[in-house]
Parts: sequence; C-alpha cells; structure tokens
Amino acid sequence: MEDNLLKFITCGSVDDGKSTLIGHMLYDAKLLFADQKRALELDSKVGSREGKIDYSLLLDGLMAEREQGITIDVAYRYFSTERRSFIVADTPGHEEYTRNMAVGASFASLAVILVDASQGVLVQTRRHARICSLMGIRHFVFAVNKMDLVHYDQMKFKKIEKDIKILMAEFDYGTLRIIPVSATEGDNITTKSKKMPWYTKETLLAYLEEVNVNEKDDWKGFSMPVQRVCRPNHEFRGFQGQISSGEVAVGDTLTVMPSKESAKVTKIFQGDKEVEKSGRGQAVTIQLDTEIDISRGCILQNEYELHVGNMLAVSLLWMDDNRLVSGRIFWLKIGTQMIPATVMNIKYKVDVNTGAEVYADAIYKNEIAFCEISVGSNIVFDRFENNRELGSLILIDRITNMTSACGVVMYPLTRDGNLTWHNMDITRQMRESALEQRAATIWMTGLSGSGKSTLANELEKRLFAMGKHTMILDGDNVRMGLNKNLGFAENDRIENIRRIAEVSKLMNDAGLIVLTAFISPYKMDRRNAKEIIGEHFIEVYVSTPLEECEKRDVKGLYRKARLGQIANFTGISAKYEEPENPDITVDTSKHSLDECVEIILKRLEERW
Repeated sequence: MEDNLLKFITCGSVDDGKSTLIGHMLYDAKLLFADQKRALELDSKVGSREGKIDYSLLLDGLMAEREQGITIDVAYRYFSTERRSFIVADTPGHEEYTRNMAVGASFASLAVILVDASQGVLVQTRRHARICSLMGIRHFVFAVNKMDLVHYDQMKFKKIEKDIKILMAEFDYGTLRIIPVSATEGDNITTKSKKMPWYTKETLLAYLEEVNVNEKDDWKGFSMPVQRVCRPNHEFRGFQGQISSGEVAVGDTLTVMPSKESAKVTKIFQGDKEVEKSGRGQAVTIQLDTEIDISRGCILQNEYELHVGNMLAVSLLWMDDNRLVSGRIFWLKIGTQMIPATVMNIKYKVDVNTGAEVYADAIYKNEIAFCEISVGSNIVFDRFENNRELGSLILIDRITNMTSACGVVMYPLTRDGNLTWHNMDITRQMRESALEQRAATIWMTGLSGSGKSTLANELEKRLFAMGKHTMILDGDNVRMGLNKNLGFAENDRIENIRRIAEVSKLMNDAGLIVLTAFISPYKMDRRNAKEIIGEHFIEVYVSTPLEECEKRDVKGLYRKARLGQIANFTGISAKYEEPENPDITVDTSKHSLDECVEIILKRLEERW
C-alpha cells in the first residue's frame, strides 16, 4: 500500500558513510539475494577495506564511484521488511554533485542526513538540510556516524546533537530523530549497540519502520494537471494526469483552469479499469460530459482555490555553472505547464551556515536565493506548502536545455492585479496603412566600432528619402536619457536591452520603422528582444572583425580597456556572443557604406 511505503534519501557531506550505512542495513537485515551477497563479498576482497566487507559497493555501482570511493549519481534501491516497504535514494555528498542530491530530495518524504562524529556538522551538512527543507521534506533523521572513531564517546555525541538541534530550529519540520551509529561496524543500524548503552532509543531501521510521514490534506479540494489528451478514436476523449490533491468522483463538476469553464465527470479510469472515484497520487483518465477546450498544461480542479497570475515569488537552488543575474530568461516548468519566464529581481541569497538573508546581485552554483519571477502569460499554481506538484518548479536554459535551477513557489505577487492591457480602436495595421509602410525593428548588433551607428544613420536617410517614417535608437543616446540609471554590469546590460525592446515594440505599434544600434552582446538578450517585438524583429549582424574595430577606435575606448581603465568592455574584458542565424549580415571592413546599405535594403524588400 502507498501509506506503508516510505521514500527516503540519505545525504550529508562527502565520505560521511551514506552508501555504507544503507549497504550494511540491507546486509544485516538479510534483504539481499544470495548472488548479491556473494558478489559483495567477492568485490570487497579487492576493495579498500583490506578484505573486509565494503557495504558501500551495494549502492556505488559506477566504476568512477568505486575508484574514487565517493557517490556521484543517485542510486535508488527498493527493499521491504515485514513491517514496511522502502525506496531509498542514496545521494552524493560532494558539492560538485549537489544537483543530483536535489533530484533525490524531490521525491522523498524523509531524509537521513549523516554526520561524521569525528568532524561534526559541516557546511555541506547544513546545505543538504536546507535543500531538503526547500524540497518539502518535513521528516528528518540525523545519523551521527563513525562513532567507533571517537570511541563511542557520549559527550561527543551530545555536542553534535546540540548543534543539529540549533540548525533544525530554523525549519518547519514534522519529526526529528538523532541516532548514534557506526555504518562499518553495524552499531544501531538494525540491532542495538552494546558499545553505546547510554543510547536507549530504537535502532535506525526500527525507527524507519515506525515513523509516520503521511501528511493530512483532507482540507484540500481536487486538483490535477492535465498531462495528455487521450483520443484513441472519435468516440473517446479523456484527460490524463496524476491527481495532485483531493479526490474526484463520477458526477463531480470540475473547473478547467485558467479558462474557468466547467463540466461534469462521466467516467474515471485507473489504467484500463473503470472506477467510481480516485484520489491523490493516482494516475487517471477522466472523461467529461461537455466538449470544452482542454490541453496539456491545463488544470482540472474542484473546490480548490488555485492562483492564476504571471508573477510569483520563489525560492531557488541554482544549479548552473553560469551565474544567475536579474533579467535572464528561461523556460519555466510547473506542473505540466511550460512557459517563458524572466527572473526580474534577486531579493537575497541564503547564507548556508547561518541561514541569514544576504544581499546579492548574482547567484552562483549551489546557492539558494529568493527571487521574483515574471512569466509570459498567466499560469495556474499554488504555494508549495499547499501543493507540491503545483508549487514546485524548474528553470530550463533556453539554449542548452539544461536544468538551471529547481525551486518552490513561496507566494503569488499581486502587483499586476490592477493592470489591464487596453486594446485601442486605432490598430497598428491602421497606422501602417495611413503611413503606407510596414512597421519593423531593424536591430543592428556588433562590436563597438563596427559601424552600427553610422550604418543606421545612412540607412535611415535612404528610407526617409523613400518616404518612410523612421526612428533611430542609438546606444549612447538612449543611455544618456531613458537608461541613464544603468551601468555596464551584466544585469544592467540585460535590463538596457529589455527596455529598448519594449520601446521598439511601442514604436512599431505606432507604425514606425525603428533602427537600433546596440552592441547587445548576449544571444539570450537578443532572443528576448525578438520575443518582445515579435514578427517585426529583423536582426542585422554588423560582423566587422575586432582588429578592424580597434584600428578605428574613434572614442579611444579599446585603448582604455586594454589598459584596464574600463571594466566590462565587450570584446576585451567582456564576451560578445555572435548571432547564429541573423536575418542579415554585413561587414563594413569588406564593403563600403553604400554597399552595406544596399545589402540591407535588398533583404528588406524581399521580406516586405
């Protein structure tokens, strides 16, 4: 039964004995097949314990793990005793593999955190406790391991126990148990240790068999993210997903979010079996009595007040090698919804040791941060404390498709609640018709000195002579007015480009042809600009080489950058990411100004 299944993880600092503890538990409890036991005994003879059984080999299966003596990837193991069934995720302790540990924590209800008795509570111990709490784990066991190395000293254990209780005082946990053990010798793993008579409570396995981790959610209504629309034939249309909360029964009236249309349940299937009702955790197919628009990402709910909005406050574990700064855009996945999202503001990061809120303008790998996120359109969500499925999220890098962060929704931001986009009677198409032109943003990108501003100026003169209505947005000019409060750090550059894109979009709505001349060094920022502006965006890469740009150096900027007098200068101390598929490419070192203008005009005529 699901209620009798305990999903737990082992975590803690590197070499605290996580794999050894679980391996010894399985061995002593006689939960191994004969061939597994024999293989373990044979492998141990060539291991690192001088022929003694190396219990960690039961879980550390990768060659690199056995060679280095550390856990790298998450190892899942199912086992069962007479009293309970278990799934354990043995997670790595090394800081480099923190993201793997977070993956294991996301599925668990309880965490067994190991602490080396000879070293006490370490930074990684604190980090793993915070990540477990972030991931919604409310039940904790601290196994103070390697008690044999401190000669089973009760005072040593009491000091570590005090440190653990101080650490856990920060978190809203359900249960906490601290047990002194020796993973290699088997003390207090499955049988009581005779070497620690001062410890009078149950063994680790006995406690895991008894602890109650079931969370009561009777007060919650029904909710289910739609994962798939099942349409095997023209007579059957069902909506499939896993129930996040509550129960559903035939005859219930469900509301589809975010559209808020309603329909009654006519049939419920668990697999191929038709049932009258189903509850939390079950994978089901639901049929409704009305044909309404439902697709992947929609939420079916009943008597459950979910949040619908496009701004939310989140707590994130940053897992990317590249740092996080405000303004970055990702794919946000929450439930079955996937939508573009922008990290608008980093409020603070959390000090791993003290839990204090620390100011930060950038977040680095394995740091925990509190951020504000804006998404491209309304999504359906809930606070994580109310609903794990609809309150947990990941951020996906839009270029590499790697998971950059995982996190939880703390609360919705309602600052946009009173804002409504007003559609005007005079449309962009009407303005274009009156001006006898098609609106566009000709976005010129390239290094300083590549000729962007000169080229934009000449192109505007030609367009003006043709009777077109235009406007140039030049990098220096804009920074002297609209963006005068922005510097040249990465987050300021991102915000600079975002504002320019928004202004360009408004000018396009006015029917104008906008020419921009900005270095705009980052691919992601140009992609963001393209998404803001839409189909009117035309990217022109002024590909003049760095050597030629330095030769021109009209403003003397390259020379100052080489001397270290200008920080974050693109091409010297800051990177420039070349466009991969620009709409137009021109090189002012190979073509004259008139030739470059002709190239652009020819391509524009083809588009228009």
